[in-house]
Amino acid sequence: MTANKHIKNMVLAALFLALSYVLPYFTGNIPQIGAMLLPMHIPVLLCGFVCGAPWGLVVGLIAPVMRSILTGGFPPMFPTAVAMAFELGAYGFVSGLLYRRLPKSLGGIYAALICAMVSGRILWGVVMALITLRGGTFTFAAFVAGAFTNAVPGIVLQLVAIPAIVFALHKANNRLVNTDA
Repeated sequence: MTANKHIKNMVLAALFLALSYVLPYFTGNIPQIGAMLLPMHIPVLLCGFVCGAPWGLVVGLIAPVMRSILTGGFPPMFPTAVAMAFELGAYGFVSGLLYRRLPKSLGGIYAALICAMVSGRILWGVVMALITLRGGTFTFAAFVAGAFTNAVPGIVLQLVAIPAIVFALHKANNRLVNTDA
């Protein structure tokens, strides 16, 4: 990777990290709406597509923890922000890794996105189960509700917005999108 590409990815990753901090404010910091729309997830997924797997991983790991610290506990550090860090780290890593390896078509974008979303949600469930192991408060029903049922609006938003953005950048032959790193 050239120095210019590294600097470009660092700046873009910082932009995506800033967006992951700011976008949840649009949900009005209402946990129920944030849990439905998943505003922090979008910049992390885009970071994976645009900057590549390592940058997506780092932004995903940092975003929820940073937001919890800077906002005084929103999302709460334990167990929410910690579990989200693993989830979002997986989103950024898997989306970037698969996008690099799959055809640069709408199908390839969707395949990378869906695999990232599923792997992140599974990892979130595993981490939540491990964190709450003693209390036994995290059940399979809680996993399904948190990962899928309550998140349907955010999942739909991700499935519509992210491929459209990535495909548009790719079609425009924009050098912003990760095609080789």
